[in-house]
Amino acid sequence: MCRYTGTDKELCINGQTDEIEEDSATVQPCWAVARYCQVYKSGRKREYMTAIIDYDAGNIKSVEKAFLFLGEEACVTKDKRRILDADRVVLPGVGSFGDAMGKLRSMGLDEVIRETVEKGTPFLGICLGLQLLFERSDESPGVDGLGILKGEIVRIPDKEGLKIPHIGWNSLKYPREGRLFEGIPEDSYVYFVHSYYLKAADEGIVTAVTEYSTRIHASVEKGNVFACQFHPEKSSEVGLALLRNFMREK
Repeated sequence: MCRYTGTDKELCINGQTDEIEEDSATVQPCWAVARYCQVYKSGRKREYMTAIIDYDAGNIKSVEKAFLFLGEEACVTKDKRRILDADRVVLPGVGSFGDAMGKLRSMGLDEVIRETVEKGTPFLGICLGLQLLFERSDESPGVDGLGILKGEIVRIPDKEGLKIPHIGWNSLKYPREGRLFEGIPEDSYVYFVHSYYLKAADEGIVTAVTEYSTRIHASVEKGNVFACQFHPEKSSEVGLALLRNFMREK
């Protein structure tokens, strides 16, 4: 195991590996922990900054640590100005569609998200963050989503031999070319955790699909808006490659 106390000059011991977060499927070198600490302690400036929207949803810190591992300055924030000033913005999260929309609205972050998208900032929704970008969800009848993209979130249908929620690794097919998947082979495996899935109104925005009881729209792209139902931060090298591609968006 490596050891790191957070000072700029301290080095990891023996070059072994450690997990940044226990529930992360990505095992990362211990020098990533050093980088994680140094971003905040050394005062170094980086060329670009990614804002990760904090609305008290789960899984936010693991997304931040994935970006830091890749050398990106990342900031978990609720601050409207920091979000609007960021070079890229990420909406992660796990949990209930209705609860999440309630938190976004109570914090005024729904309008900040719309303004961010309208000004052309590259925007990535992850898992629940994908679902919130659409109009409605069967999980929370009567609750409007952000409506930035057209479509609905529906429950994965029951099927003999399959458990709901869909938890684990599944492969992707690409119905059309997507910038997030540049250099990532078709049939690559990524990590899913969900009971509800996207049915996009316009299949022309769908860049990846998977099969689990039904055909699931696993990723979409429209202009500066990207989203994926799976967790890139938990999808090992494939997920890191996807985040690198997003980091190229300016």
